Amino acid sequence: MTDFITSLNDGYWGVVVWILLAAGVYFGVRTVVVQLRLLPHMFRAVTEQPYEEDEILAAGRAEAGPQKSISPFKAFTISAASRVGTGNVAGVAVAITLGGPGAVFWMWMIAILGGATAFIEATLAQLYKTRDYTSNAYRGGPAYYMTRGLNARWLAVIFGVVITVTFGFINNALQTNSIVSSVGTSVGSDATALKVVIGVAVALLTAMIVFGGVQRIASFTQIFVPFMAIAYILLGLLVIGMNISDLPRVIGDIVGGAFGLREFAGATVGAAFMNGMRRGLFSNEAGQGSAPNAAGTAAASHPCKQGLVQTLGVYFDTLIVCSVTAFIILLSHPTYGTEVEGAKLTQDSVASQVGDWGIHAVTLILFFLAFSSVIGNYYLAQSNVEYFTKNPVVMLVFRSLVVVCVFLGALVDVPAIWALADTGAATMVVLNLCALVPLCPVVLKLLRNYRIQKKQGLDPVFRRSMIPGLKNVECWDDKDETFDAADPVSLRG
Repeated sequence: MTDFITSLNDGYWGVVVWILLAAGVYFGVRTVVVQLRLLPHMFRAVTEQPYEEDEILAAGRAEAGPQKSISPFKAFTISAASRVGTGNVAGVAVAITLGGPGAVFWMWMIAILGGATAFIEATLAQLYKTRDYTSNAYRGGPAYYMTRGLNARWLAVIFGVVITVTFGFINNALQTNSIVSSVGTSVGSDATALKVVIGVAVALLTAMIVFGGVQRIASFTQIFVPFMAIAYILLGLLVIGMNISDLPRVIGDIVGGAFGLREFAGATVGAAFMNGMRRGLFSNEAGQGSAPNAAGTAAASHPCKQGLVQTLGVYFDTLIVCSVTAFIILLSHPTYGTEVEGAKLTQDSVASQVGDWGIHAVTLILFFLAFSSVIGNYYLAQSNVEYFTKNPVVMLVFRSLVVVCVFLGALVDVPAIWALADTGAATMVVLNLCALVPLCPVVLKLLRNYRIQKKQGLDPVFRRSMIPGLKNVECWDDKDETFDAADPVSLRG
């Protein structure tokens, strides 16, 4: 079955990767390279406080208690929890063993081009989000902008099913599998009993979090994701610092391998390109339609702000965290063209530089990154289940299945899970882009509105009436003091 899915993916990705690249170029041109031009704005947007959009939602929270909205930073960490995990540690190792150093270059390219795509999808998720008074929060994502912006519920239904299966079940199994692999390397054992114990432990921890609601998920990711990511970056910087004189050689291998200027066993230009693209997308998820589900939860004052926040997330994931892994591995002079290696290659690479304690350090870091990805993946899938229904029985069954898949991931073969994850990712890209391309003009109007307010020295605040003709937009009511004090005509997109 693994061989069949892999061969299917090879043909499937041969088409999808070009679609994804074309979309990144298209969105970059239409937005005048927003992913680079507004980089300073991204850092300001991610630190903003939750914006209480209107009196109705604020009153609803007052009745329910003091619970606050999801801040832009919390939404950032939820999406980062999904992004920063196995793909950054094990995924980069897989890409390098299959595609050589050149794969890293193409991971960088898909991140830079994908920044524009991430901006489009996250901005749309904010615009078409919905209020959920029972949980005092917002919900949004591709299923919502497909339904409300595109009037294509059939597309939303298909996407909702695919992302639920891919993120709720397949990707979560993959995270557990990487945890098992890294722990096995640390203790020097791959016994089935060890796998079962780890699977049960991770499944129980997952159950404690996922049955606690979105606020518990947000609070968990807000603490652990930044801390463990920084710890991993510091470990990588230590390795790089110890081999600083060898860094030019590594960069030369990356660029040379990407264009065939340097030969590596089994790592052709095509292999570098394809594996870099696949693992890059799996890691940063730009265009995949997963991160917008987290973006739609934020209480932001303008949709474009959350678009900028999620673009920053793509850069943080791939250009920083993935690059750290790549340098750690390449500085250890790995063997190319052999069997696929995941987290073990990263662990062995660290150990070769700093000693055996590096293996255990990577195990600890990977455990928390992978576990936070389990929680982030669960939330993204849950948002789409809630698009269909909020029936307590359905949600109980869904959460239970997530916990079961987390456990089973400890026992399943690695290549099979990666193959299924690739299939799900490619399918989500195709479905999501079917909505992003026709809805791009709406985002351009929002971006123009954002830019006009910035030029006037205002902190951008969006209201529906600023762009006449918008339909099916539930939030962004015209009830805010900031809006009343401004001139709505001059701010129209």
